[in-house]
Amino acid sequence: MNKNKVTTLKAPREISEDPLTELLRAGAKKLIAEAVEAEIQDFLAQYAELKNEKGHRQVVRNAYLPEREILTGIGEVEVKIPKVRDKSGQGIKFNSVLVPPYLRKCKNIEDLLPWLYLKGISTGDFQEALHTLLGVNAKGLSSSAISRCKRIWEQEHEVWDRRSLEGKRYVYIWADGIYFNIRSDDARQCILVIIGVTEQGRKEFIAIEDGYRESEQSWSEVLLRLKSQGLKHGPKLAIGDGALGFWKALSKVYPETRHQRCWVHKTANVLNKLPKSVQPKAKQALHEIWMAPTKGEAYKAFDAAISTYSAKYPKAMQCLGKDKDQMLAFYDFPATHWQHIRTSNPIESTFATVRLRTAKTRGCVARKTILSMVFKLGQSAQNRWRKLRGFKLLAAVIRGVQFKDGEPIEPLTESELNRDVA
Repeated sequence: MNKNKVTTLKAPREISEDPLTELLRAGAKKLIAEAVEAEIQDFLAQYAELKNEKGHRQVVRNAYLPEREILTGIGEVEVKIPKVRDKSGQGIKFNSVLVPPYLRKCKNIEDLLPWLYLKGISTGDFQEALHTLLGVNAKGLSSSAISRCKRIWEQEHEVWDRRSLEGKRYVYIWADGIYFNIRSDDARQCILVIIGVTEQGRKEFIAIEDGYRESEQSWSEVLLRLKSQGLKHGPKLAIGDGALGFWKALSKVYPETRHQRCWVHKTANVLNKLPKSVQPKAKQALHEIWMAPTKGEAYKAFDAAISTYSAKYPKAMQCLGKDKDQMLAFYDFPATHWQHIRTSNPIESTFATVRLRTAKTRGCVARKTILSMVFKLGQSAQNRWRKLRGFKLLAAVIRGVQFKDGEPIEPLTESELNRDVA
């Protein structure tokens, strides 16, 4: 009896895979290329003194071996291994420790992603990550080659940090000081981070810098440097927690920028001053404030919460009442932007992953290493960010269109929504 034969066709790779996988594969390819380049530079340095009678080097680079693919936990990654030419006749050859000649599949491909996330940390941790990728074969990778990779990432951050910001304009910015459970080589353990959204609705990192705690001086240095690099126009709104250092510095550098305190930080600060038995109801009362449809109703909810809890818990209510107007500034901006500008969540969610990676770092880590790690992981996260909801209204915000309770005081026409910012 004949049976129908079913043939399954394999879909093309570029159609079957999601953009995140392609992004990770591109990152893996770049990192492997950087590591192999560091290896061959280290190898050539060993034979730098081997020269002929004319003073010419006898061991030199000689193009690349044919490109091949290695199966990893994120699919196949193309690699190109450089070759060397030995003119001395001693049979000197270059074999990559990271990508051995006959390697076609990673030993522990299921652990590749942690290695990618750990890029840029200290030498010891980077070696451990490579062991995860290649098993015992990674033992031969010299510390000098690893250090060369680290220097590449540090240089990338330094170049990015000095980039020109001429012509850039950010409508909203989110600012926060990020702390990690890492022993640093000095007391400047706080990473000052600013994320901004352009008038086209794209979120991007503006600054990743270290500072002493979250002092006014440290934030002033960051903001003044951004201004000197070409960021002449201050944002319309800045979002952050109640750290006084940032707000004092912002008022001096960009006095026209309005302030919005983060409701996530405010809620946590208030609840910390209340007994656990009271926290659920108090949290709901706070929720009714920042979820109110109008500023008038938000003020009523504010007064109701303070009236309910101030007698028994005056410290908690003093915390709530502090910066009252700055807590409700978002009502003067488009309602479609509220979910983005009520909290500093863009920074918190991004660096949750970074904290997970740094939790494994036990040794003392250099300041530049921490910065380069945060920079590399931050760039990876930035590539996956989506545009701000209602981004067409950003141009109206820049032009100075007035909003009340999230709606323009005068209705905007379609042409006004699509008008470019001058």
